[in-house]
Parts: sequence; structure tokens; C-alpha cells
Amino acid sequence: MPRKSQKPARSHRSTMSLQKTEIIINVYDLLPPGRVSSTLWFLGTSLLHSGVVINGKEYAYGGHERRGLTGVYWTKPKTEPPGGTFKCEILHGFTLATQSEIDTIIRDTSEEFLGTAYNLLTKNCNHFTSHLCQRLTGRPGPAWLNRAASIGVALPCVVPRDWIEAPEYDTADGELLDDEDDNADESSRMLRSSSEQPRLVSQSELHSPGQNLNWDSDEERRRGGSGKGKGKAPARDSAGRTLPAAERAPTS
Repeated sequence: MPRKSQKPARSHRSTMSLQKTEIIINVYDLLPPGRVSSTLWFLGTSLLHSGVVINGKEYAYGGHERRGLTGVYWTKPKTEPPGGTFKCEILHGFTLATQSEIDTIIRDTSEEFLGTAYNLLTKNCNHFTSHLCQRLTGRPGPAWLNRAASIGVALPCVVPRDWIEAPEYDTADGELLDDEDDNADESSRMLRSSSEQPRLVSQSELHSPGQNLNWDSDEERRRGGSGKGKGKAPARDSAGRTLPAAERAPTS
């Protein structure tokens, strides 16, 4: 009895394996809008935050002081971090990995990037972006994302402090923002839905979005709390530097 042809099945599997997933990088400027930030952006030396968008979630990395807990979290794409201004979207490439394989890569990466290991110069959100892009597409993220940190490593004595520690975002070029801007910002925070709040990556979170692992409040993140309770000391990176609000990860 002649064997039945398996060609249709092979063709189906081949088609399924060729499904591509976009890998997008969102970039945010952490310096207050003004002449300084515009000049540094033009020169390619801005202080930047970045996240990787995969299937409708933007993954990023931040620091906290909870030992053994990942610093990788996700938000709704283009949700600006405290003090950050969305600058651009980059289609970095595509991955042919299945959703299960993507979940495994994200999980493995989250275990490598713990919150207590965060360092503003040597292991920051842009290092995470580059690493995750490398794992998914075979190409690291753009080197210019971390140019300010690279200069800080090479020339620690001449790099301005603001290139390392972003100023609090209620100032712009050394001047307080108008009350009207403050009120608008407060309204924006109040209108932010729970789906936009940052959430830590966990095994269950990869498959069951909606588990709310975040700060006690958005205000706590802005003021520097490292999670759970008022009056906490500001979170610091592995070198003892105070973390800007945009670079703090949520904790459970």
C-alpha cells in the first residue's frame, strides 16, 4: 500500500514557522524639554530611556532594592516614564520565534536583569534593550541609545552629573515649570488607566496579563519610593546613585 504524501503537513509547518513578529524600540528623552535637551539630541548624546515593543507590550528595565526580583517590567507602548518625552519609534527588525519561544526569551532575560543589578552607566535600560533585541533578532539595539553612558564610563571625571543622574522632572533648563503645566501633568496622571501602569515580568504575567504588580501609587514612583509604603528611602543603583524616577522598576 503506497504511503500517503506528507507534503501538505510540511508545507503547513513551514508556513507557520515563517510568521514574523515585529520588534520595535521606543525611545524617550529624560532631560527636561529645552535648549539643552534639544542640543544633546541633535548631537546624539541625550540621556535616553528605551523599551522594546513585542506583541502590544513594551518591555523595559529599571532598578529597585528587592533582592532576587527582576527589574524587567512592561507597560502599554509609548507610555512616557516620569519626566520622559517620547522621541521616536524604531522598527528594529523581526523575529521568527513562536510566542512560546518569545516568552522563554523574555523570562530568561528577566532573570539576568535583576532590579538590584541596575547601574546607570554599565547595566541600564538601554543595555537591556540591546540585549533583548540581540536575543530576538540577532542584532543588538542601536549603540547611540547608550552613548551618554558610554562616555560616562570612559570619562567619569568630565561627564556632567546630569548625564548620569537625570534631574527631577519638575524642572526645565533650571527653571520651575508653570503651575498650568503642573496641573496638566497631574490631570494626565489621574487619567492614566490601570492598563498603562508598569508591571513586573513574571512567569504568570507572560501568559496572564492583568496581574497588578506596581507601585502603591504613581506619585510614589515620582518621589522615589522603591515600593510598598510611604517614606521609603529613594531607590539607588548598584553603585549607590539615586535612580531617576524613569529608571525605577515596580516591585510586588
